Amino acid sequence: MFATLKLLLVYTALGPITGLIGIPWTLLCGDITRLYNVSMWIMSAGIRAAGIRVELTGRENIPAGRACIFMCNHVSNLDPPVLLPLIPGQISVMLKSELMRIPIMGTAMRMAHFVPVERTRDVAKAKATIDAAVEALRLGLHLVVFPEGSRSRDGRLLPFKKGPFFLAKETGAPVIPVVITGTETMMRKGSIRIHPGTAHIRMLPVIESSAYATREDLMAAVREAIHAALPPQMQNPQPV
Repeated sequence: MFATLKLLLVYTALGPITGLIGIPWTLLCGDITRLYNVSMWIMSAGIRAAGIRVELTGRENIPAGRACIFMCNHVSNLDPPVLLPLIPGQISVMLKSELMRIPIMGTAMRMAHFVPVERTRDVAKAKATIDAAVEALRLGLHLVVFPEGSRSRDGRLLPFKKGPFFLAKETGAPVIPVVITGTETMMRKGSIRIHPGTAHIRMLPVIESSAYATREDLMAAVREAIHAALPPQMQNPQPV
């Protein structure tokens, strides 16, 4: 639990004061860059305080000057704070809408054009999510998506949701498949206990969404790329 407490100490000590100062400053100057950069630094600082090392490979696969959709497997609550600070430029994230209701942090995420996802079959809300994601890409932001839609309990790859691939086909944005390993044993689903260790982030070669005729074909290609790059114990063939 000591690692968990150290991470929480960094986030609770630095997060609120950053928001209370950074949000009014951003509203005054109209530029979120400074608030964004400080927030990413705090995210990394919390990870380091918890004794987590991060090893990144494949950053050279990110095409310069293009807003990309990063699609990652999801095995732990540690995945976002481990991954997000490693992506160059500014990013938006598709995330549960409940997180946008957190005081201060939710305001900052809305200002940064994060995209709330409602877990509902409501067509209007689904369209609002897609529209917000399209706008983020139009602004030149990278978009981070966890296409499984939820964390895996055992680390094995889950089936993908179709929504992110509809977005990729609609916008023509390139997809960067990302493989995250290590975090599945450092903070398991359903637990707040953090075990220090090394998180491995591997960014795979770009997949051009325009090269696929349908979103189903694109989804199959992205899932296969991630599946093949996972260690055997985390693989899980797509059910037919």
